[in-house]
Amino acid sequence: MTTSKTPNEEGDRPEAGAGHPAARDSGLASPIAVDRAERNVPYPVRVASAWVWRTLVISAGVIAALWVMSTFKTIVVPVLVAMLLTVLLRPISQFMVRKFKIPNTLATAVTVLGLIAVVAGLLSVAGREIVTGVGELWDKAQAGFEELLRWMAEGPLQISTDDLEAYLDQLTKALSDNSSSIVSGAMSATATVGHVLAGTLISLFCLFFFVMEGDRIWRWCVNVLPKRSQNRVHQAAVRGWITLGGYARMQIVVAAVDGIGIGLGAALLGVPLAIPLGILVFVGSFVPIVGAVFTGAVAVLVALVDQGPLVALVMLGVVLAVQQIEGNVLQPFLMGRAVSLHPVAVLLAVTAGTLAAGIIGALFAVPLAALLNTIFRYLYGTDPFPDLAASPVTGPDDAANGGAKNPHNPKAPHNPDNPHNVSNDADGERGTVDAPGSTPPASN
Repeated sequence: MTTSKTPNEEGDRPEAGAGHPAARDSGLASPIAVDRAERNVPYPVRVASAWVWRTLVISAGVIAALWVMSTFKTIVVPVLVAMLLTVLLRPISQFMVRKFKIPNTLATAVTVLGLIAVVAGLLSVAGREIVTGVGELWDKAQAGFEELLRWMAEGPLQISTDDLEAYLDQLTKALSDNSSSIVSGAMSATATVGHVLAGTLISLFCLFFFVMEGDRIWRWCVNVLPKRSQNRVHQAAVRGWITLGGYARMQIVVAAVDGIGIGLGAALLGVPLAIPLGILVFVGSFVPIVGAVFTGAVAVLVALVDQGPLVALVMLGVVLAVQQIEGNVLQPFLMGRAVSLHPVAVLLAVTAGTLAAGIIGALFAVPLAALLNTIFRYLYGTDPFPDLAASPVTGPDDAANGGAKNPHNPKAPHNPDNPHNVSNDADGERGTVDAPGSTPPASN
């Protein structure tokens, strides 16, 4: 005999739909109604909305990061400068350790002091040239200005002397009316000089320890991450570090060619301040595209003031020739796959960096774009350095030397089961990753 259950018995109670009194009382929409409403929205609209809110979240995160970096720029900028210099100086320090068997601390000190000596020597030479040549250049500039005024009065413009004096009086009055703004600007310039000095000290301090024991600092940073993410983050950072090193070396060669070419051209043409102009072009070339254009314009202007329009045109030809060699020969040859950025991407990065952070943003925009480009390409499966995947390495220094080594026993073959040298701690929750160019820990 079978018994039939009524709908009110437990287990057979009908589901509360959108029209059920319980659903209406609770104010909740049923899953069926929600799914029906979701299906009524066109698929392209759903995809677009998903992209929009994710883009808004990412943009908010980027804006927040830029705000934090702007607030602490006295610390952030020196650290970034120290990282760029570390890319160049650490291989020199490690070479001295391997070749001459000197302690790591001594090699680091020699490398950093050598950098300071080179910078001080360039500044002293440029300062001496400026002190001896700027007086004569100023006299010629005044004579040229007087000639310009005479041409404006007697030439086709026919601007009388009275009108020129009225314009000069207006300029003088405007300067006197804005004297408070000028004084506040001078005070802010004084504060900026203080910030530059503080940033220089911070940068040198960080540079010394980055060169000496950057591997330990990197290992600590990676060990903070969850164990399952350490290998991937480490390998992405290794490739980014190689890219950063390639960019820095390429940019130094390009800047040296620009500075030497334009400085030598100015010297051959008899333009004063040739050495300071060469140094200015060298420094300005670290801002791609834009820096070389502006510093080259300064060289042409100095030639115009001192030698006249004919020599200025020849100087302009020298500047254009050097920049053509740089842009069409050196950069494609030296950039290679390490910094695979299109010129349009470079220009947009420089422009965005300038708008966001001024000169500092223009200086760091391209290396940051190259670094992110390499990291994202690796994370999304298009490894720009596939040889590192075939021959695992512990860091950029090993990659540059062309071989994979076991950091705890350089003579032993690399363990294919542990290609990235990750070792578990006792608790099994964290691991340790050998940092780029790492030194094996001392055995007990």
